[in-house]
Amino acid sequence: MIVLGISCYYHDAGAAIVRDGQLVAAAEEERFNRTKHYSGFPKQAIEFCLREAGVTLEQVDHIGFYEKPLVKFNRILETILATWPLSFNVWRTAIPTWVLDKLHIGRHIQQQLDTDRDILFCQHHLAHAGSAFLVSPFDKAAIITADGVGEWVTTGWGVGDGVTMDFRQEIRFPHSIGLLFSAITAYLGFRVNDAEWKVMGLAPYGKPIYVDKFREVVDIREDGSFRLNLKYFSFPYSTSRTISPAWERLFGQPQRRPETDLSQFHNDIAHSGQKIVEEIMVRIARHAQRESGLKQVCIAGGVGLNCVANWRILRECGFDDIYIQPAAGDSGGALGTAFYIANSVMKAPRAFSMDHAYWGPAFSNAEVRAALDDAGANYELCESDDELINETAQRLAKGGVIGWFQGRMEFGPRALGSRSLLADPRRADMKDIINAKVKFREAFRPFAPAVLKERAHEFFEMPEGMDAPFMLLVPSVRPEARAQIPAVTHQDGTGRVQTVTPEHNPLYYGVIKRFGELTGVPVLINTSFNVRGEPIVCTPADAYRTFVNTGIDTLVIGRCIVSEKPSQVDFERGMRRSVALEAKPL
Repeated sequence: MIVLGISCYYHDAGAAIVRDGQLVAAAEEERFNRTKHYSGFPKQAIEFCLREAGVTLEQVDHIGFYEKPLVKFNRILETILATWPLSFNVWRTAIPTWVLDKLHIGRHIQQQLDTDRDILFCQHHLAHAGSAFLVSPFDKAAIITADGVGEWVTTGWGVGDGVTMDFRQEIRFPHSIGLLFSAITAYLGFRVNDAEWKVMGLAPYGKPIYVDKFREVVDIREDGSFRLNLKYFSFPYSTSRTISPAWERLFGQPQRRPETDLSQFHNDIAHSGQKIVEEIMVRIARHAQRESGLKQVCIAGGVGLNCVANWRILRECGFDDIYIQPAAGDSGGALGTAFYIANSVMKAPRAFSMDHAYWGPAFSNAEVRAALDDAGANYELCESDDELINETAQRLAKGGVIGWFQGRMEFGPRALGSRSLLADPRRADMKDIINAKVKFREAFRPFAPAVLKERAHEFFEMPEGMDAPFMLLVPSVRPEARAQIPAVTHQDGTGRVQTVTPEHNPLYYGVIKRFGELTGVPVLINTSFNVRGEPIVCTPADAYRTFVNTGIDTLVIGRCIVSEKPSQVDFERGMRRSVALEAKPL
């Protein structure tokens, strides 16, 4: 049985394909069309998935979409009526779009795919739940989902058992953890559905002095259920603002304008808001554990990317183990839909555990060389993996910033060793160097450590042998190790760690191990291979373009090492020759 899952038309469109219970491929559309957080139809992601599976659309047994449009439309209508006449602009702008287009998503998908096949619709939070539990290593587990909003549900917990998932408690719109965090994001002058990471990164620079004021914004109960005080929000009736004037009066300052200076006030708002979100998630998780009696928990939905909250859930709520879907946001809904149809609807037994995130396109060494040749690049060719590993580690130990492009691209928002920038964490100034040379992003945002799994407990306060492959947990850096890895030790002494094994990424593992042999520190900075405002690179052409246009010292791509940068004229001439390769994944 072959199932194609699709998510789109809100943000982070994606596709995934499952064959005989095994995930074959999954990718976000933004990586192909180079539009960050692209929300339209994921045409190229679907084409990639079909190509990777070696099938045509006619050979796919079921096609699924990650939410139910009619139920969502009902929520929008009810909200408009409940907030009328404040919601007039929502009525004027949203309703025509829904009536003419979004109510007919099934037909629209059929037209895009040129098929008359039936489209199956999965409830949004079941898609999230499926993306976590159905691909987890657990036969039975508690499940927590939390995001902005699906159809009606914004937050829920339940129990997964075999191929069934049963929600025990749900919180419905407009009461939403995700929308609360979006309001904080907007108030701090960052872009909603894009910059929530920045709030988490900013939080350790502040103090919890506004927690009591946030308790006026949201009423939190012992079991984690909560209600927003809607007088502080405008999202139920506005298409342009998340918070109301009452919010600004409560906190005493207007919404920050984008790109203006951040003050200690903003740091304190970020810290206080993050603490409130953590408190809600911890209370939900603690209640779910007590009610279910289970020792394993699975998490998905956009709030599942809040790695500080995830770590607290694991450490404080009575669970022994945790599984978080690496594509916890809407793109992961495509994967969850595919497995929900295969396992929960069609009752195929579970036969898959998603223990890595490398499900995107790969490129052969021949394709890499062809792309570099067409671009006019000069490169050295390594004869073996050992030579490539040693040369990369040597350059890292000398302070170089490496663009690392190997194997299948990651699925989800994190670069996990296939499309990564790597650097030496021992240098306290390396964060500033990368920001100045490549990322061009805010100085307060941390960089993550990648560490050999068997050595992680030596540097981080985590159990020996613990898995953290998706960079979604934030343990403390051991006090005695902080001077060794200052570039990946955040303001509060934590690190958003990734543990690395040879089974899942042997080249990446090999570089970290060799770097450790050279320096005594088997840890690297790992950050995403992109510049601010762009998606992570997908193709060799993307990687070479980013290398040339930034201060990356070396591009290591397949067996090729590129150190020289062309003149602008030569670069533009070469990129015109190679542009056709950009959308030609293996």
